[in-house]
Amino acid sequence: MTVQHVLSVVSVRDLAAAEAFYARLLDRAPDNRPMPSLVEWQVVPGAWVQAYVDPGLAGSSRLNLAVDDLDAEREALRARGLDPQPVVEASRGVRLCALTDPDGNVVTVIGGFRVEY
Repeated sequence: MTVQHVLSVVSVRDLAAAEAFYARLLDRAPDNRPMPSLVEWQVVPGAWVQAYVDPGLAGSSRLNLAVDDLDAEREALRARGLDPQPVVEASRGVRLCALTDPDGNVVTVIGGFRVEY
């Protein structure tokens, strides 16, 4: 298998509320609206975050986003009106900061991520 793109799908009930939240989270409007029940952001080349209307699964998604400077990103999220939780030390220098979208899906912002430990 040769994978060309990774699409992370977050199930939501209310697409407008999800779009507003993820636009604040990612600090920009969606890159694409391919259908009435889906909005998406390309977060890095080949990797997309999608908010998709699926009431039966809404609130059960988890999204992990690795960043270079967790403390700066946490403050930027707060400045954009979001409510990230305190930073938690995981292990081997990895630090985590979680927040939830309007449906209760958990978004974890990760600092100290690396491909090999």
